Amino acid sequence: MRLGVLDVGSNTIHLLVVDAHPGARPIPAATHKSVLRLMRYITPDGAISDEGCTAILDAITAAMAVAEAEGIEELLPFATSAIREASNGPALLERIRRVTGVELQVLSGADEARLTFLAVRRWLGWSSGRVLLFDIGGGSLEIAAGVDEYPDTAVSVPLGAGRSTIGFLHDDPPRDDQVDALREHARSVLQGAVAGFERSGDEHVIGTSKTIRSLARLAGSTSTRPGGAERATLTRSGLADWVPRLGRMPADARTALPGITADRTFQIVAGGVVLRETMRAFGVDELEVCPWALREGVILRYLDHLD
Repeated sequence: MRLGVLDVGSNTIHLLVVDAHPGARPIPAATHKSVLRLMRYITPDGAISDEGCTAILDAITAAMAVAEAEGIEELLPFATSAIREASNGPALLERIRRVTGVELQVLSGADEARLTFLAVRRWLGWSSGRVLLFDIGGGSLEIAAGVDEYPDTAVSVPLGAGRSTIGFLHDDPPRDDQVDALREHARSVLQGAVAGFERSGDEHVIGTSKTIRSLARLAGSTSTRPGGAERATLTRSGLADWVPRLGRMPADARTALPGITADRTFQIVAGGVVLRETMRAFGVDELEVCPWALREGVILRYLDHLD
């Protein structure tokens, strides 16, 4: 069957169209993305501004036109931290339903972590053992760990790359004191998160999300698995080398670097700072990058229920 996954996130509104059935891996057929960076539309009272609401409605309308043209049989629409935390979130959800006909499922931070973990487990397989997952979105950072298809522990903290940029890195390029303030903030937030995890020392550490994939293309390395599949890894030392260099460059110059796309260039420094501090907090020197994340997890859960 042809499925459409509509992800209303904090940085983009992304429609992924796949051909899938229970027991098979979903095969991408089409994609449509609108870059909104919703954190810049948050007002002092915590609402999404009228301009931001209009941008969301326009992006969803455009995505639904693509979904119709692609002949999807089922739409799986969801929203994450930007709408979840907005003071006018419920009213906006109703407006989206009324104007576009789309009823968004609002995922909790724990839901995001659990579904992303499911996707990672299916991608890696059981032989990967205990997994420790880091997933940096636009609004939040999800951390999960476990040995099964769903994690034993899953938390979400407000350290997304977009949120951290808007909150701390006010200049372009950011000043050193701004980067230092973000680093100290991340350390403070992560101190509480780490306490909830039992560490075994033998975890298979995985990173997902576009931010981490971009950083891995820039500062990581690749190797070839048996069968020809590519394996990408990223080290904390690689981040320590590259994040300060990125921070000294204006945003429009970063797109000349490998992996840094126009939709991520404004928040890649904050993402790098948060990831480096997360790896430091958990004592991780290297992680492997997984191409599957939340959208694939939503698809897999749906297919499991069909089966």
